[in-house]
Amino acid sequence: MFAVIKTGGRQYRVVPDDVLEIGKIAGDVGTIVQLGEVLLVGGDQPVLGAPTVAGASVAAEVLQHKRGPKVISFKKRRRKNSRRKRGYRDEITVLRITEILTNDNKPTVGPRPKREKPVVTPVDGDDEAPKKKAPAKKAAAKTTAKAAAKPRAKPDAKTAPAKKAAAKGKK
Repeated sequence: MFAVIKTGGRQYRVVPDDVLEIGKIAGDVGTIVQLGEVLLVGGDQPVLGAPTVAGASVAAEVLQHKRGPKVISFKKRRRKNSRRKRGYRDEITVLRITEILTNDNKPTVGPRPKREKPVVTPVDGDDEAPKKKAPAKKAAAKTTAKAAAKPRAKPDAKTAPAKKAAAKGKK
């Protein structure tokens, strides 16, 4: 069984367990909302609405509210300093369709429970998981090799005297 619904100026073909991103609607995360504008209920005997199917609705669970991708309009003209850049982000609600209802029925399926992450418990005899050792630092080995290859100048060695600046053009 499928249905065609209308929300936010758009039409969607939905079946149970579909996940949709639609324009933002009211409803807290984890609650069941009913979408009442059903244009078509399909199946063995499809029912067309004029404009909507009487007594039909779609129940959906709100998974999350988020912001959509950034949409930017950019205008460039031939003159200097005449660029304009404007953007916006849509507010989006993510829904999971739970069931398609007819004859003014109420939703029977509730929201799904959240999956909990499994807790890892240590096995008897192993108090902690094996730890990986950090790789040995190679930089320290390179600096000692360079120091051995290039001896330092002795402190008592005399340095060459500095050269005097050349005189500027004689007349």
